[in-house]
Amino acid sequence: MIKCIVTVCGTLSRTAIKRTNREGNPFSAFGIKVIIPDNTGNDKVIEISVAKDGDEDLSMLTIGSRIEVTGVLTFHKKEDNIWLNISATGINSFNAGNKDSITGDMEFRGTLGKKTIEIKKDKKGKPFKIFFAYSSERITSATENEDAKYAFIWVRFVQFNAIGSDWLAPSVGVDVKGDLNLTVYNNNISLGCRVKELTQWDKTQHGTNA
Repeated sequence: MIKCIVTVCGTLSRTAIKRTNREGNPFSAFGIKVIIPDNTGNDKVIEISVAKDGDEDLSMLTIGSRIEVTGVLTFHKKEDNIWLNISATGINSFNAGNKDSITGDMEFRGTLGKKTIEIKKDKKGKPFKIFFAYSSERITSATENEDAKYAFIWVRFVQFNAIGSDWLAPSVGVDVKGDLNLTVYNNNISLGCRVKELTQWDKTQHGTNA
């Protein structure tokens, strides 16, 4: 599970369309483009699909206009691509900033990879930890002849003041809360998080594919 409470500032790329969900409730759907920085200078433009519940009139939103959206950001992986979706709680098209950004908090539940947890030191000589963990999403159900298939999304975590986390080890389940850091690496979206809260998650009580 990866869920982020975010504020996104970007450019409208798809006009808002009114639709209804399975329960017959109205919502609006549109798209925004956001530039994600790359340390090499090769920035990547990504598109985020946005859904806003309610019968709100969004006809004033035009393609190319600046827009700020707040809401819940989730990630879905298909083959090698990660798709971003926002369930919006607020839309601001009047004083959206000129700089693209995705900022907010991440909630993560998943499993540490098999790599050793790295311990490094900052400029002041204080130790911090770097570790990678994945969250899985079932993309096909099991059949008589084939097992269920899962997609895995990896996150790079940085933990400062890592006191009391000696239990961290490969394949251990974790619950993490922290600051979202979205970047680009080799032209692919890379998820990162600066840890604020870290607890062990007992995978045996929730199944093993999370």
